[in-house]
Amino acid sequence: MTTMAHHNVVIVGGGTAGISVAARLKKKVDDVAIIEPSAKHYYQPLWTLVGAGLSKATTSERSESSVMPKGVTWIKDAVTAFDPDNDSLETAGGKTIGYDVLVVCPGIQLDWDKIPGVSDTLGKNGVSSNYRYELAPKTWEFIRSTTSGTAVFTMPSGPIKCAGAPQKIAYLACDHWRREGVLDKIDVHLVVPTPKIFGIPAFAASLDEVIAGYGITLHTMAELHDVNPDDRKATFTSMDEGSGFSLPYDILHVVPHQSAPDWIKASPLSTDDPTGYVDVDKHTLQHVRHPNVFALGDAGSTPNSKTGAAIRKQAPVVAANILTQLAGNDPHETYGGYASCPITTSSKRMLLAEFDYSMEHTPSIPLIDTTKPRRDMWYLKKYGLPFLYWNLMLKGRV
Repeated sequence: MTTMAHHNVVIVGGGTAGISVAARLKKKVDDVAIIEPSAKHYYQPLWTLVGAGLSKATTSERSESSVMPKGVTWIKDAVTAFDPDNDSLETAGGKTIGYDVLVVCPGIQLDWDKIPGVSDTLGKNGVSSNYRYELAPKTWEFIRSTTSGTAVFTMPSGPIKCAGAPQKIAYLACDHWRREGVLDKIDVHLVVPTPKIFGIPAFAASLDEVIAGYGITLHTMAELHDVNPDDRKATFTSMDEGSGFSLPYDILHVVPHQSAPDWIKASPLSTDDPTGYVDVDKHTLQHVRHPNVFALGDAGSTPNSKTGAAIRKQAPVVAANILTQLAGNDPHETYGGYASCPITTSSKRMLLAEFDYSMEHTPSIPLIDTTKPRRDMWYLKKYGLPFLYWNLMLKGRV
């Protein structure tokens, strides 16, 4: 049976973006609702450390109810369609929900089936991925049991969440193998679709040194095309005029192609291009056709790197612009494209890449050089950022 409800602000998605915005809005808006079907909430940046045996998967997981801001209405359902002309949406549970302002932040879709052979072998025969909660421990299992042979780490073309994650696990695996005294017996390959390992020269230079130090073979302008689990062979296509190639593997870390959720692509809120992200102004995060709709996080069309750090800067902009919208005025707060990528280069060191829409280095920590791997940055990754996430960011305090 279809039922109708109405809320001042409806937020689609109870992940990092949705909870952060709701926590800020609840201080000034009485009627805020979040539509989120999952009973679990995850701090996904920790999964790289889980895959390297440096954290337990369970430490990244909490109940959704424990992070839901007090006073926010939690609708445990999934959205299936938008009707922005009538300021309403439909849910899988058969509800029609109206809103004064809509915030769309359901996250990003992992398109595993775009790489033939991957789905059937994930978690088996040395093939894993830190992009799924239950697979990150498998990554560590395969790294720990590998003492010789060939290790292959891949990255797909197109936007993905935490674009540094595909290379981080390669460095952490090599660090483990070096400590175990077997790195010289393992042929390590890192395959990326970009011309360099990182788009900002200062960080690329540091990472090139890390790659050389571990003896990793770096393949640029290439991506994984298919996997043959029977022969343990991965085939790659070239992103330019070069020819493809194949690599055998004993361990293969796969990162899937990613896109806006299919139901977002099919909605009137999506962009006209095939990516189908929610079509928003990259500065105000307001929808370009429907002024009472906003989007942030991975499902938005903004051209920033898709990271939690980006959401930390987007959430206050969205919250402020929603309050302005509800007051009958034009939004004026802006987001400059800030994102950061903490790149772990060993179990004791990390560099912190910070940048904005200009793709220039925009450091936020004074007096220290974060373009080089540092021990203090490792403690930030391991302890500081999780504390900030659970205790400050999700509560709308930073």
